[in-house]
Amino acid sequence: MASIDLDKVLDKAWADKSVAEVLAAPVDALKGVSERQGELLKEAFGVKTVADLADLKFARWAQALAVLDAAK
Repeated sequence: MASIDLDKVLDKAWADKSVAEVLAAPVDALKGVSERQGELLKEAFGVKTVADLADLKFARWAQALAVLDAAK
């Protein structure tokens, strides 16, 4: 089972929300992502929510490459 420390990855306003609520939240719910950065992600890739960011094929490709590199 996967786990994550939500206090480390979410802005305080989102720390007590359910996973479903966070996935539906704008990307600036993630700690360190500004509202402007969220707007830029929307303009560049159509990313509106945390779930959209998780599903972004470019992010998945980059993660797969990092896993391949770590396995060498």
